Amino acid sequence: MTPVLMYHEIAPRSATSSRLAVTPDAFAAQLEFLAAHDFSTVTASAFAAAQAAGLPRPARTVVLTFDDGYADFHHQALPLLRKHGFTATVFVTTGWLADAGKHRAGRPPGSMLSWSQLAEMAAAGIEIGAHSHQHFQLDQIGTDRLRAELTVSKSLLEDGLGQAVPGLAYPFGYSGAPVRRAARRAGYDYAFSVANLMASAGQDRFALPRLTVKASTGLDAFGRAAHGRDLGQLYRADQLLTKGYALVRRSRALAASVRGR
Repeated sequence: MTPVLMYHEIAPRSATSSRLAVTPDAFAAQLEFLAAHDFSTVTASAFAAAQAAGLPRPARTVVLTFDDGYADFHHQALPLLRKHGFTATVFVTTGWLADAGKHRAGRPPGSMLSWSQLAEMAAAGIEIGAHSHQHFQLDQIGTDRLRAELTVSKSLLEDGLGQAVPGLAYPFGYSGAPVRRAARRAGYDYAFSVANLMASAGQDRFALPRLTVKASTGLDAFGRAAHGRDLGQLYRADQLLTKGYALVRRSRALAASVRGR
């Protein structure tokens, strides 16, 4: 099985307090680990296509994904990826782009990528995917707004980059059956949640799981995630928290639907 790793910021401690931020030194060490252990990388699209077709994937293959569209991907992660000949997929929140212009929406969490940087990344073989337009919790918004979140981000990226954008990562990892149906109708080929699990045979291609890499992920833990080992132990606390919060969210959604009748 192929692990799909999820990153956010690649930034020094002095630049961010996010528990999801991985320092450039730690990221460099992680890529060195992959290179030293003969790992190869594939894009999220290549992974999703092989998964949907039930095709076996080479051993020691990993997918590197980055959410939100932080500018540090361009000046911190991209040079390190190029050094090792690795690829990645960046899921972009289009309303947060640095030069979003009239399409600006929401409050960006930091310094974000620009259109020219996205174009440079795409030319370098980095896959660009959508991460919605305003980064809403998609399972908590109405049908019309959900449709706009999914279609606007996809069309902006496709028009701006001049290439297809087949992939989606749900903000916060939240989806649910209605959101997944909306993603299909919006024309996506696949979508990622989080879940901190490995994708299994026959997995819904609109509910593909990923493994979180964060500030506290040491190199030993990273190695076990890359090899797909001891994941229950590595992510037990995260999985329990996810399950508990899923119950809360379902209750909120049910209450909202009752109020809306």
